[in-house]
This record gives sequence, C-alpha cells and structure tokens, in this order.
Amino acid sequence: MRLLVINGPNLNLLGVREPHIYGTQTLADIEMDLRDSFPDVAFDFFQSNHEGAIIDRIQSVIGSAYDGVLINPGAFTHYSYAIRDAIAALSVPVIEIHLSNIHMREEFRRHSVIAPVCTAQLSGFGSTGYRLAVTTLAHSHHTSHTQ
Repeated sequence: MRLLVINGPNLNLLGVREPHIYGTQTLADIEMDLRDSFPDVAFDFFQSNHEGAIIDRIQSVIGSAYDGVLINPGAFTHYSYAIRDAIAALSVPVIEIHLSNIHMREEFRRHSVIAPVCTAQLSGFGSTGYRLAVTTLAHSHHTSHTQ
C-alpha cells in the first residue's frame, strides 16, 4: 500500500508552535513514527505553507499508484475551497486529520470546508490521529482486495 501524507501551513513548526495545543512531537517525529509503525506501507510525505503547492501535490495523485491520502490542511481547513475541489477530484480515499479537537476551539476553527469531500475526519487525537488514519486506510485497502 502506498500513501501520501500532506501537511499544510505551520505544521513545519510542530514541537515549537504552541506545544500545549499541538504537542511536542515534530513533524519528522510523526513521519518516523508512521514508518516504524507501518513498515509494509510506502509513505510519501509533503509539507507546504503554500496553498497552490498543496493543490499541485493533491492533483499529482490522479492517475498515480497511491492508495490513499492523509491530509492535515492546517488553517486551509476552514476556507480553502480550492483544496476542497482538488480533493473532490480524487478517486482514492482521503482522511482529514487535526492534532487538536477543532470542534472545541475558536468558532472559526470549528467548520471544515474539506470534510464533506473526505472519507473521514480525525480530530483531537494528537499525533495518534495519523496512525488511526493509516490503520483505517489499510483495513479498507485489505478488505477491498480480498473481496
């Protein structure tokens, strides 16, 4: 199984930026944890603070060998219809991930324009949310290939 993991703006500052909200793990720590926890999964990781770069990376999934996408769109979650539309063009499952529980934060963070075009949303599980997303996609991938 091959998965693309996309992280949006400010996630390159994990471990430094508001650790009381986002934890002390760095993005590199999360990536290493995924590789160690799922040795049979081929991961490609991408992080950008730029909306267009994220859209280009999402579009690169079309016609590729990816079996799914995990995306933490950061603040783009709440207003990027362009990222939403790029996700809607995909035929593979996409899981939206947030380290914090966006539904218990400021009002503007509670709405996701991305969620309606995703297979699922995981919010509030910290970095464990990434592992939960991979487990979910691995299970659905295994199930679809054994039927």
